[in-house]
Amino acid sequence: MGATYVTVRITNPADPERHWEDLFLVDTGATDTLVPRTHLEAIGLRPKGQRTYQLADGSDLVMDVTTADIGFMGEHVGGTVLFGEPGAEPLLGVTALESVGIEVDPLNQQLKRLPAVQLKTVA
Repeated sequence: MGATYVTVRITNPADPERHWEDLFLVDTGATDTLVPRTHLEAIGLRPKGQRTYQLADGSDLVMDVTTADIGFMGEHVGGTVLFGEPGAEPLLGVTALESVGIEVDPLNQQLKRLPAVQLKTVA
């Protein structure tokens, strides 16, 4: 299976003129979006807290997190963004994808829009 990439813009919600855009690896195994710390700091974002994440090898890693506006494929969503190490590959997590109704087509490794965002009703 090949990798899927998409252009993503991370914007500081308190100052929308400050943003960073690059090609992100779509990672359906990751919950949240990861951006190298240097780029987040350059647009004025600071950690709002820390969260423990489990890596593929089963080990835990405590990471700084913040919130930002995440834009891709003409869609925009507010989401959790992790402060990655300098030089880390930017990752677009599944939460941002699902929030705007986009999924990865596993057959051709392309992103596709769902006819509608899924919503479950509460009885």
